[in-house]
Amino acid sequence: MTDSKLKNKQTDELFEAILMLKDVEECYRFFTDICTAREIQSIAQRLHVARLLKIRKTYNVIEEETGASTATISRVNRSLNYGSNGYDLVLDKLIEKDLKKQREEDNN
Repeated sequence: MTDSKLKNKQTDELFEAILMLKDVEECYRFFTDICTAREIQSIAQRLHVARLLKIRKTYNVIEEETGASTATISRVNRSLNYGSNGYDLVLDKLIEKDLKKQREEDNN
């Protein structure tokens, strides 16, 4: 489900541009130009909060580990529970990638 207030030609173009980036280095270059450092840090923090919530860490642990306010943690939690499942799309892939990497390291 896409938020009709958010969906428009400019936003489509932004997301299409992001999908064209081939690696982390290109992401750094693009996002450094398009966002402020604080905006990037805030987005990264929210993703990390979502990851910790998904593995059932407490608000206190998340606040301590990320520096996020309880308001931010609550907002992310609300998105995880009642949002468009966008966090889940990414987090499931990230967690699987981490598990695969860990298995490879354990086999070496």
